[in-house]
Amino acid sequence: MEASVAPLDETKGVWKKKGTGKSRRTPKGRQVEDAALAEVQALLADSPRRRDLLIEFLHLIQDAYGHLSAAHIRALAEEMRLAQAEIYEVATFYSHFDVTADGETPPPALTIRVCESLSCELAGADQLHQALKDGLDPAEVRVVRAPCMGRCNTAPTLELGHNHIDHATPEKTLAALKAGETHARLPEYQGLPEYRADGGYRTLAQLRENGDWEVVQAKIGEAGLRGLGGAGFPSGTKWGFVRANAGPRYLAVNGDEGEPGTFKDRYHLERNPHMFLEGMLIAAWAVEAVQCFVYIRDENPAVREILRREVAELEATGIVEAGFIELRRGAGAYICGEESAMIESIEGKRGLPRHRPPFVAQVGLFGQPTLVHNVETLYWVARISRFGPEVMNSVEKNGRKGLRNYSISGRVAEPGVFLLPAGSTIDDIIAAAGGMAEGHVFKAYQPGGPSSGLLPASLNDVPLDFDTLQPHGTFIGSAAVVVLSDQDSARDAALNMLRFFEDESCGQCTPCRAGCEKAVKLMQADTWDQPLLEELCQVMGDASICGLGQAAPNPIRLTMKHFGEEI
Repeated sequence: MEASVAPLDETKGVWKKKGTGKSRRTPKGRQVEDAALAEVQALLADSPRRRDLLIEFLHLIQDAYGHLSAAHIRALAEEMRLAQAEIYEVATFYSHFDVTADGETPPPALTIRVCESLSCELAGADQLHQALKDGLDPAEVRVVRAPCMGRCNTAPTLELGHNHIDHATPEKTLAALKAGETHARLPEYQGLPEYRADGGYRTLAQLRENGDWEVVQAKIGEAGLRGLGGAGFPSGTKWGFVRANAGPRYLAVNGDEGEPGTFKDRYHLERNPHMFLEGMLIAAWAVEAVQCFVYIRDENPAVREILRREVAELEATGIVEAGFIELRRGAGAYICGEESAMIESIEGKRGLPRHRPPFVAQVGLFGQPTLVHNVETLYWVARISRFGPEVMNSVEKNGRKGLRNYSISGRVAEPGVFLLPAGSTIDDIIAAAGGMAEGHVFKAYQPGGPSSGLLPASLNDVPLDFDTLQPHGTFIGSAAVVVLSDQDSARDAALNMLRFFEDESCGQCTPCRAGCEKAVKLMQADTWDQPLLEELCQVMGDASICGLGQAAPNPIRLTMKHFGEEI
């Protein structure tokens, strides 16, 4: 029997189907909406569509529309030639961006952020938050808790839109809300004409004309200046490390100042921004940086506006070329105070700390050698360059040389920033702040932000300086001193600190991400399981890749050591 095979053109199959008219007219995936694209293009205007400007562009959309819709993310992806997923992962990393899905109700037009840092908690932030939640329509105003805003001297504080309400009460907040006071208020500060009349920028001009960077470096070393952001690395030494690597080189300023209890950088920037700016330009000259990037936390809108105006003045007067100084706006991520995470953020990415080596002095911003300095460090670079190393090293107390700006808050009569000898003890610091608040007896103190934990009042003869606190299991950090009294619980204070670390962990490494979460759960037990907590602290300290996870155990260990009766 012979087989019969049909001709090819009579075979039925998918390739012979007639057109249905239902084939795709566009590629698969979300399509660009013309209206959203036009809105994004109008916001970006003639800005270059560079990858490192992604966070700046996200701020433009968030500020204009109050949230980041899926349509706007798609439009931004189209405009920047990036994947939507890349934009989404960056936007959702930072707490100040509100990403909304299709069909999801956007947040109200106005948000009130109530600070929940230790100083504000001591001043009644919990009650303030609850009163506002109970008294405002959630459809019109969103009330949320927020990490430290760097206004601990005026606790409790909150942010109404971008307007900070100091010593906040429900009544003051409602009055400001009714008056529409939602924008940052600029304080009085020394502008460029006044600064130059006082001798400002003469040192920079002289150095540019015939200066020797190694002479300036030697002055910085003789003064004893060390990094004042927390790490305490010798400042001038950094310059040599950066110059040892071929350029182009960059300078990045860490103005994130997110360590709870710290507000010294804001204090100086809101009063004398040009002392910082001149110090920055001297450091940039010393390492032959081709550009400076100043990273300012989003919680300081007044500082950003001051710097925007004063940088424009510097450009107008020819002290710097246009574009030499770029301001970058943080977006609510404490981890970006870590130098490599800050560099990632400046590049428009998630603020994930990098593994080291290589160090940022070798491979930093855009893969180039980068000098990273804190704001206050550069303030002192200018003062030392102008007045000599004696401005710091001529002061001596308790065997320690130099000066420090201490941010002091909590149960003291007059919280604020105080310039004191670096050998000052906690008793000296409390005295500078007017003594204890009325009705309070000194019990404990945080010497350098939550990363430093808590020390008892009995340790009142230790100079609060670099290297003096390590024998006691802590460090000076950013010199953020919070004072507790007999009316406060060390146990509750430690829990406040660990909750902060739990919220702010970037999540990149398991010891920090899971460790902070487990610690918070264990610390809420009626009686602490101290052996288990110590084991957890050991793992976090040994295996976390950056300072957040490594220092987070300090509040736990010091509370177990000094306040065992509470746990």
